Amino acid sequence: MIAYSLRCHRGHEFEGWFRDSTAFDEQSGSGHVSCPACNSVRVEKAIMAPAVSGTKKSMRSKAEAKQMRQFATGLRKYVQENADYVGPNFAEEARKIHYGETPDRHIYGEATPKDAQELVEEGVDVAPLPPDLEGAN
Repeated sequence: MIAYSLRCHRGHEFEGWFRDSTAFDEQSGSGHVSCPACNSVRVEKAIMAPAVSGTKKSMRSKAEAKQMRQFATGLRKYVQENADYVGPNFAEEARKIHYGETPDRHIYGEATPKDAQELVEEGVDVAPLPPDLEGAN
């Protein structure tokens, strides 16, 4: 998995996780990558600072932590409002969609780490849903 800093044409910045750079290109090109703030599908990779091993990690400010919680909460809400909940049948349903056995649609549910790894190895695009952080300080 690879994390990219992304930016929509309106300047909103957010992070996206992809299997590899080709997965980003494919999903972005087909309009499947959208800004969580404004739903724009005009998204591009933002410039990222390289991670340098051995440097001192700074503590995130309270404002940054709050912004991250708000993003995670917003992403979770967006998924819950725009995807079908399939519960513990997630891996099975994701495979059916991937292999064309059922119509293409957005889904979310539960999967074991083993199931998630097997899906990734099969080329099924999956990502973990952020935890429910509402009310977190």
